[in-house]
Amino acid sequence: MNLQNKWIIPTVLLISISTLFFSCTSIPKSATAIQNFDVNRYLGTWYEIARFDFRFEKDLDNTSAQYSLNEKGNVVVLNSGYNFKKNEWKKADGLAKFRGDKTIGALKVSFFGPFYSGYNVIALDDDYQYALIAGKNLDYLWILSRNKTIPEEVKSNFLDIATQIGYDTKKLLWIKHDRNNNPYLNEK
Repeated sequence: MNLQNKWIIPTVLLISISTLFFSCTSIPKSATAIQNFDVNRYLGTWYEIARFDFRFEKDLDNTSAQYSLNEKGNVVVLNSGYNFKKNEWKKADGLAKFRGDKTIGALKVSFFGPFYSGYNVIALDDDYQYALIAGKNLDYLWILSRNKTIPEEVKSNFLDIATQIGYDTKKLLWIKHDRNNNPYLNEK
C-alpha cells in the first residue's frame, strides 16, 4: 500500500464522522432561528403544549423543561414528564450549547454524551412566554408556554409558521397537564 492510499480511508472516515456530528446539530432548511435571542430571559420553566411523538417522550404527558445556566454559560436542561402507562414521573438531564452567536436562538442539545441534536427557537413572543422550537429536521417540533395553556391566537400563529416551514402539524400531540406533583419541577 502506498502512502497516498494509506491516508484515503482515515480521511474518508474523518469526513463521514464530521458530517454526522454537524448534521445532527442543524435546522430544517426552511426554518430560521430567531435573532436578538436573550438566553437569560429564556431560562426557567416551560410547559410542553404540543410536540411530535418520538421515542424519548413516548407515553409522557405533563411534560416540562427547566433551563438554567452552568458556570461555562451553557444551558442545563431538565426535562420531565409523567409516564401514564407506567404511572411514574420520568426525567432526563441534558446540556445545550449555542451553535454560534449567542444572540441567535440556534442551539444544540445532548442527553447522551457527545451526541447533539438541533434545538432551534424559531418563534418567540416579546415577553418570552410562548416559544416554537424546531429540531434538526421536520420530525421534531415543540410548542412551549410558561403556563400550562396557550392562547388560541398564539397557537394559530405558531401552527401557521410550522406549516410554512413544511411541518405536518396534524401530527402534533397536544399534551395534557392535569398533575401538580412533579417531583422534578418547582411548581408554584
